[in-house]
Amino acid sequence: MGLLAPAPSPALVLGAIASVQFGAAIAITLFSRIGPGGAVWLRLLGGTVVLVALWRPRWRGYARRELALAVLFGLVLAGMNFSFYSALHRIPLGIAVTIEFVGPLMVAIAGSRRPVDLVWVALAAGGILALTQGGVRHLNGLGVALALLAGLLWAAYILLNARVGRTFEGATGLSLAMCVASLVMAPVGIAAGGSHLLEPRSLVLGAAVGLLSSAIPYSFENEALRRIDPAVFGVLMSIEPAVAALAGLILLGQGLSARAVLGIALVVIASVGAARRTREASIAV
Repeated sequence: MGLLAPAPSPALVLGAIASVQFGAAIAITLFSRIGPGGAVWLRLLGGTVVLVALWRPRWRGYARRELALAVLFGLVLAGMNFSFYSALHRIPLGIAVTIEFVGPLMVAIAGSRRPVDLVWVALAAGGILALTQGGVRHLNGLGVALALLAGLLWAAYILLNARVGRTFEGATGLSLAMCVASLVMAPVGIAAGGSHLLEPRSLVLGAAVGLLSSAIPYSFENEALRRIDPAVFGVLMSIEPAVAALAGLILLGQGLSARAVLGIALVVIASVGAARRTREASIAV
């Protein structure tokens, strides 16, 4: 993407993280009216409208394998978003993201070839454990399971996004995938939200969530994954639980314990360490 080309890869990843987590906090305020399914659909639909307007993707001119990749990416996007928002409906934002982070962490561990990368992963893992504030025994079991599912799909998203970014020009592949995700989630979203989807508050907040949680972060990540290894990207994403906790504090009034602050410090250190390796990794790709 031309406008994003001059931006450093770590800055793109961190910008995507901040955007998606504050968007998620806003989405939670919609659950009482349109449910997680309705919020996910508005998010995907809003992001799709923006991306299609910017890129005007076409299905013609691509091989079947390329189109199949875009469709698969769209299915993963739909499943990841729906399972994550369904988890947010049952457990706090910071905890949900912490559990979900098992996905990027798996990518980082699987792709690591250097001992120093494992150090950053270990620090991030320690931060995640601290952010859970001693365990998840009192959390909703289904919410935890949904967050774990979202994490697995997040791992697939990282790997597929890298392939899509290298297969399609600009954000064309992402735009096609978002069209698929929006179509797949349409029946679920309409059934969950009903007429409340047409309320001005739902439409405005849904558009904001779509921009913050889909169009901006997916575009940033798509560009970043053109240059850096998915394993490095996975470690950089270790700051996600910290930003989620911050978004929960600012927008939802969810406080932070001393243990959570320790967790934030650990994941920030891990992210800084990973960012210092990004340039070297990008050259090797």
